[in-house]
Amino acid sequence: MLVGAAAFILLPPGEDQPVGSISLQPRTTARVDANAVSDSKQILFGDLHVHTTYSLDAFFTSMPLLSGEGAHPPADACDYARHCAALDFYAITDHAQELTPEHWALEKEANRQCNAVGQTADGGQDLVVFHGFEWTQIGRTPDQHYGHKNVIFRGLGEDEVTPRPITALGGPEVVNPWLTIAPVMSGAGLIDPLNRETYSQFKWMFDQLQQVPDCDSGKPSRELPLDCREHAPTPDILFEKLDEWDYDAMVIPHGTAWGSYSPPGTNLAKQLSGGMHDPDRQKLIEIYSGHGNSEQYKDWREFTLGEDGERICPEETDAYLPCCRRAGQIMRSRCGDLPAAECERRVDLAVEYALAAGIAFDGIFPDTGAEEWLDCGQARSGFKPDYSLRPLGTAQYGLALSPGGTDRRDRFRWGFIGSSDSHSGRASTGFKQDGPKRGRTDMVGPRNDFYAALLRPRSEMEDPRMPVESTSGFAGALAVERTGSFLYPGGVVAVHANEHSRQGIWDALERRETYATSGPRILLWFDLLMANGPELPMGSIVKTNVAPRFRVRAMGAPRQAPGCPEETITALEPERIAKLCMGECYYPTDERHSITGVEVVRVRPQTSPGEDIGGLIEDPWQTIPCPEGQDTCVVEFTDEDFTKGMRDAVYYVRVLQEPTEAINADNLRTQFDAAGKPVAVQPCGVGAVSAPGDDCMAEAAERAWSSPIFVDYAAGAPFALAGSDGAQEAGL
Repeated sequence: MLVGAAAFILLPPGEDQPVGSISLQPRTTARVDANAVSDSKQILFGDLHVHTTYSLDAFFTSMPLLSGEGAHPPADACDYARHCAALDFYAITDHAQELTPEHWALEKEANRQCNAVGQTADGGQDLVVFHGFEWTQIGRTPDQHYGHKNVIFRGLGEDEVTPRPITALGGPEVVNPWLTIAPVMSGAGLIDPLNRETYSQFKWMFDQLQQVPDCDSGKPSRELPLDCREHAPTPDILFEKLDEWDYDAMVIPHGTAWGSYSPPGTNLAKQLSGGMHDPDRQKLIEIYSGHGNSEQYKDWREFTLGEDGERICPEETDAYLPCCRRAGQIMRSRCGDLPAAECERRVDLAVEYALAAGIAFDGIFPDTGAEEWLDCGQARSGFKPDYSLRPLGTAQYGLALSPGGTDRRDRFRWGFIGSSDSHSGRASTGFKQDGPKRGRTDMVGPRNDFYAALLRPRSEMEDPRMPVESTSGFAGALAVERTGSFLYPGGVVAVHANEHSRQGIWDALERRETYATSGPRILLWFDLLMANGPELPMGSIVKTNVAPRFRVRAMGAPRQAPGCPEETITALEPERIAKLCMGECYYPTDERHSITGVEVVRVRPQTSPGEDIGGLIEDPWQTIPCPEGQDTCVVEFTDEDFTKGMRDAVYYVRVLQEPTEAINADNLRTQFDAAGKPVAVQPCGVGAVSAPGDDCMAEAAERAWSSPIFVDYAAGAPFALAGSDGAQEAGL
């Protein structure tokens, strides 16, 4: 039996272990869209980033004090992927540092059972399950920060998956927020006695994790015992440990521009040196999830540096309000009858403290709420952006980086994927965007103001007009009334696979023949057209000295019928459909949404390390409208300037669907005055912050992002040799 809906932790000794089970009902393998098959390949949809309540943050947000809905263990993830979302593949990627050896073993077995259930009588596979873990690193400063990466293994066998998940702990610079949060849970049971057992289980689980001994960092991975916690505090060590096992595994960065945990000033450039990037394992990047869109570069900065290295707060612009600047504005509004000189001194202090506080900027005024900070730190343009987006962590910025100049080995050659980063075991919830926000997104919030105060303890100010110097780094991450406005239904990864099998999907991921969508299952092909020879798909690398020509083919996602299809109703009990699926499933009709246009992005990598990035990212480089009201669009374009510029270029496309209502599409719902300055916000939260039933709906053009095609300029020869990284390379 699989660890199921009733269980989400290992209970203390002497107590029975509740066990549930997954549905054994088959699923229709013909769910593959007939329109998604072309040239012997088929488009398959999946999610490579799903958390169960084996992850401590998912466990935490399931708690009653956050109005959580309870456990979502691996059995829930399996049933949701198969019967609610009707995916072709998915992976559980719980946080490595929050998995006990027992949970790691249980999760591997759970995935094997889910994969076995997905096998059909005719030898097919309705759901392919991959196993992985999340390497979750949070540095205290930009120089120490490397971010989050999912490690996905090709196989499920004991001889194909590492015997331990590998954490990002082990370094003094790494933040472990649970050391601060876990003690809060001890007191929660006293305040909420009806749920005391739930809180005690969280504390017991935290204690179990604390009791797992650290592995000997001086020994090779293969010589370590099974019951220790293995650490890789930086990416180079993670890659070394994966190389020691030599299993087929890929490493997929995600959340690279998230400001919820990334220190201001975080920069991807440092990951292109010192062994911090492995081009053989790190071929993909997750640019979209239920936590936002990390695609688009912005030219503003959270701070600049003076001659002495001190941080300087930028001025406000029409596009961006720095939070350090907003801190000064809040202070000035509180000066009252203070002498002008004293007021300005306190304004300068507020700016200074906000710069020092980093992600916890809002804690310098303990009595402020989300509304008082307006939309500081947020991108005012772009589709479903990350919370406090970090411009130097975006995918576009990464594609433009070339610290070695024309040395192409020192570049990110990423393919693009989307996923959910769900913390409720629900993979790819974005097939329907009409709510509810709780469950379809990761939005949570305190049951009431009392619990909010418990979660964010603040020191009292002697003078309410004087800012507190700083707060703990995790306090800002718990500002749910702000972050809730930047949580969305989950995205999806699509692959062009030769067959619906583990190997077929894996090969497509390795080829970068992938694309991301914001949730709807848009069909997309993006090809480089050869003058003499085959067409090359997205993800390809070519070398040429002639102008490249491209073709885009796209088809809108199927419109969804309400409720769930008959096969889901047959497979799951009504109560399980209501709770797990929230009464709504992937239920396509024969009608499709229309495609309104294609946006082409061109990025030209640096030719010298100091070359300005801003002028190298052209977004959009071209905008091509599609026939009005049509669900299918085919366009072609050529870059005639390629041969004139004689420099490498990277091309990808965004395909836009007709605007439809979507959760949090307007984020903070900022109101502006006649001069374009923000004057009020209406955050999308829970409880008292947002009215019950308010799903924060606004119109948005859902979209798909192709993986890039990398066109390197090769003087003197119209053809290229095959590359060593396995990518498709050819001449034009």
